[in-house]
Amino acid sequence: MLPDGWRRTTLGDIGSVKSGSTPARSQHDRYFVDGKWPWVKTMDLTNSEILTTDEVITDAALAESSCRLFPAGTVLVAMYGGFKQIGRTGLLREKSAVNQAISAIDIERDQADPEFVLHWLNGSVETWKNYAASSRKDPNITRENVCEFPVILPTLVEQRRIAHILSTWDQAIATTERLLANTRNCVEILSNALLTGRKRFDGHAAWQSKPLSEMICESRVVGSGGDVAKKITVKLYGKGVVGKSDKRAGSESTQYYRRSSGQFIYSKLDFLNGAFGRIPASLDGYESTLDLPAFDFLEGIDPRWFLQYVSREAFYTGHLGLANGGRKARRVNPKDLLRICVPTPCLKEQTRIADAIEAALSAVSIQERHLTLMRQEKSALMSQLLTGKRRVRLPADEAEPA
Repeated sequence: MLPDGWRRTTLGDIGSVKSGSTPARSQHDRYFVDGKWPWVKTMDLTNSEILTTDEVITDAALAESSCRLFPAGTVLVAMYGGFKQIGRTGLLREKSAVNQAISAIDIERDQADPEFVLHWLNGSVETWKNYAASSRKDPNITRENVCEFPVILPTLVEQRRIAHILSTWDQAIATTERLLANTRNCVEILSNALLTGRKRFDGHAAWQSKPLSEMICESRVVGSGGDVAKKITVKLYGKGVVGKSDKRAGSESTQYYRRSSGQFIYSKLDFLNGAFGRIPASLDGYESTLDLPAFDFLEGIDPRWFLQYVSREAFYTGHLGLANGGRKARRVNPKDLLRICVPTPCLKEQTRIADAIEAALSAVSIQERHLTLMRQEKSALMSQLLTGKRRVRLPADEAEPA
């Protein structure tokens, strides 16, 4: 049951729904070069205001094609691209054109507030799947689907207050995202400086070039067969080591090797994608084949520093020549890995470097958790506000007349 003054309607009843088009690419210089009108494509949609577009078009494109300009305040919805794209939204802040993959909804301002409609659509994105699932090919939606899309509207005054509250949350989230991106960038700069010696801690000896064979030693403790082994796998880009859940048992004849907590492990096949990690205590005793070799650390090496060093993109992409095999099965073998020489600080400086990088990464983790909580709180609040379960307080001078 809806609160008093609220009503059910559809997008087609509160606005004019049209789609755009693409000017002929064969006239690129005439239609796209030195253009002045934003031309919105699906990838420009960010579920918020459209602040910039990848391409702009010219007056000639508007005059000589079916492209048209939509006014500021038009709400946009992506119609094509499968479940990951359909339902993406945007709100025009200036006159703009759109391509044929987007529905443009010019809202009747005496019926609804465009920002409120934008938030409603963002809170109802899963509903599009009900329409797209009936598509015969890739899941898409049609103009008719957009026109029929259900909307619940409070009074205009309450719409505006709800939109203001949710937009304030969006601004706070966007600010936090920028802070997080800046922190990540600073951590990367600091890490590279410390790990390459461009930035040093005072009081330590000069670095020496050492092969990895003086830092780690391959472990080959024979384990189980593939039919019973508890398996592990290594994520790409230094994202860690996890247990592997096989839906079907492996071959009994495949030899697995026991791995221990704290060992360094990597994937031969995905070396060039940064598939490195240390085995956590929770996976002690798990097993892998020789395609995921594991290594014990030798004396004089801080495992944290070692993993930080090899997990840098500059390290694993800089050794492309080590990969052997065909294009789709290029492997880096342990003997080649162990021959790599790296500039190595003493153990005490390794530890100081690792401590500094971990402290910086901790700041990133705190901001990531804060951002996650903000998104969760905003989502919960949006769900309550858009359904009337939680009402906004209207000042007396803004309240609708009885």
